[in-house]
Amino acid sequence: MSATITQTARPAVSQQPADPHQYDYENLPKYVHPPETKEELPWAELVTLDLEDFDRPGGKERLAKQLEHAVHHVGFFYVKNYGLSQHQVDNQFTLAKNFFNLPIEEKAKHEVDYANADYNGWRRAGRAQNGATRDAIEMFNIPKFTQDFEGKYTRPALLNAHLAEIETFSKALHSNVVLPLLRLFAIVLQLPDEDYLVRQHTYDKKSEDHFRYMLYHKRTAAEHAASGFGHSTGHTDLGTVTLLFRQPVAGLQILGEDGKWTYVSAQPGTITVNLADTISHITGGWLKSSVHRVVAPPEDQWQYDRTGLLYFARPHNDTVLEPIVDSPVLQAAGVKSRFDEPVKMEDWVKSKQTLQLNPEIAAKRWAEAGDGTVKLIGGFKDRKYA
Repeated sequence: MSATITQTARPAVSQQPADPHQYDYENLPKYVHPPETKEELPWAELVTLDLEDFDRPGGKERLAKQLEHAVHHVGFFYVKNYGLSQHQVDNQFTLAKNFFNLPIEEKAKHEVDYANADYNGWRRAGRAQNGATRDAIEMFNIPKFTQDFEGKYTRPALLNAHLAEIETFSKALHSNVVLPLLRLFAIVLQLPDEDYLVRQHTYDKKSEDHFRYMLYHKRTAAEHAASGFGHSTGHTDLGTVTLLFRQPVAGLQILGEDGKWTYVSAQPGTITVNLADTISHITGGWLKSSVHRVVAPPEDQWQYDRTGLLYFARPHNDTVLEPIVDSPVLQAAGVKSRFDEPVKMEDWVKSKQTLQLNPEIAAKRWAEAGDGTVKLIGGFKDRKYA
C-alpha cells in the first residue's frame, strides 16, 4: 500500500517569507525523538495489523479476524506498513517542532475560535485547569483539503511553505489507513457491503476530519507535583478513529475492562489507532470507544517535551448517529440507540467540542449533575473515568 496522492498547489493564506528557502528542511532544526524510558511500566498488550496484507488473497479476512477482540473489548491497536515512509513522518515531526517554536504572537494570529467550538488553528497552552496548575498542552489543527475549508483558516508561512506536502500526508492517512480500517470493521460486523462505512467517510464530502500537531510541554518536578502528575480523568475521542504516530515519551494510558490503567508503548514503524465515540454510536456501543488519558511521563523523561502527530477521522457532517440495522452481529447483540432523538454528526461534534474548548462552560455543566456525568445532545450522557 502506498501514497499515490497527487500534490495540489494551494494559495497561501498568510504572508510568504522573503527568502523562498527559509523553510527548506536543511534550514530547519530537525526533530529528534527523545530516548525511551528505562522504567518498568505496565504495558498494554495490543494487536498489530500489517496493512500490506490487506490486498493479498484472504488478507482482509485475516486482518478482520485479528481485529475482532480489539475493537469490541479494547478499542486500541497498532497498524504498520501504511504507505508513508519514515522520512515523510520525520519531516512532519520537524514541522511540528518548528511550528511550536514560533513566537506566541505569531501563533496567536491563527488561534481557534473557542466560543464557536471551531477547533481548527492554534490552541494555546493553559486553557484548562489540571490540579493546581493550568495545562501545558498546545496544538494546531489542520482541516481537510476540500472546498468546504478553502481559504477559511490562516497558517504561518512555515506551514504554507510545506502545505502541498501536508496535504499529501493527510490524504494518504485517510486513503491508506482510515478507509481500509472501515472496510475491516464492516467485515467484523458482517455487513453485506464492506463499503458501508466508507461511504459515510468519503474525503470530498464535508466532515470534521483534521490533522494535528500537538505538544505537551515538559514540566519541572514541582509543576508535576502541583498538577497531580497528570493523573486526570480519562476520556473518549469524539470521532470515528484517531491515528497517533509513534513517539517515545511514555504517558498515554488506556483503561482496561478490569478497571486498570496500562501504558501504550512506542512501537517502531507503527501508528497507534483508537476507536472513538462516533463508531461506537453507530454500533450501539458494540465497537468500543476507548477510554484513555495522558499522564506525566516517568521521571527519566521529565526533561523532554512530548510531541504528537495525530489524524482524527469523522463521518460526513450529515450522518445520523443511529445503530446500523444491516449487521447480524449488532442484531444478535440487541443494540439500541444511545440517543433519545436523531442526532447528526455535525451537532454531536459541536456539543462535545464546546466543552473541550471552553473550560468555564465545561466546569459549570459537569457540576450540574454532580455524579461525574454531563448531558450532551439527544440525552446522551458523557462521563469521567477515574
